[in-house]
Amino acid sequence: MSILPIRVLCADDHQFLIDGLKARFELESDINFVGSLNSTTDLLAQAQELKPNIVLLDIEMPGPDPFETAHEIHRTLPNVRVIILSAHIRDHYINEAVKAGTFGYFSKSGSTDEIIEGIRKVARNGEFVLGSKVKARCTLKKRTQRGSITVVKTKLDMLSPREQEVLRLIGRGMTRIDIAETLCRSPKTVDGHREKIMDKLDIHDRGELVRYAIREGLAEV
Repeated sequence: MSILPIRVLCADDHQFLIDGLKARFELESDINFVGSLNSTTDLLAQAQELKPNIVLLDIEMPGPDPFETAHEIHRTLPNVRVIILSAHIRDHYINEAVKAGTFGYFSKSGSTDEIIEGIRKVARNGEFVLGSKVKARCTLKKRTQRGSITVVKTKLDMLSPREQEVLRLIGRGMTRIDIAETLCRSPKTVDGHREKIMDKLDIHDRGELVRYAIREGLAEV
């Protein structure tokens, strides 16, 4: 019995990327490009109409929150599997993608062959896949033998809630005294949290720590 082609729907507001993916998919006998959107506004409706096996979803584009959209697709269309394809690889993005029920995360700067192989693994086997550049940021990736649970741990996951709060305040430019007053703790306690944070993140100076907090979106008010 012949295997049906994998139907792929792309949601990305960069037409150049979509054109490139479409041309590449046309070279694969088992992958069909069924459509594209430049926002998340009608993504759920299009997924319902076009019935793709895979949705490749960017996370910085017009329309509703992409992670909420991915979760809604996961909830209402169990046969449609979302894979994140983004130019940004950040710990909190990876965490949000997993929470939303997506089946993978790839960097746009990664290999197209790697993305295609990931699409096949997700569509055919229901595997959770990470591109090599994304996988480099994760401390753990695990699926049970039944494939029902995915655990992806990033460096950010290594921090306790209190340590994440201290890191957030550091990212906002607050001094150790300001942080101590905000958290009703002593400056010495704040120093201890900062040392543990730097050790867990393998960061060696305050400036780098501030940049990490900003990059991960922790410093946003």
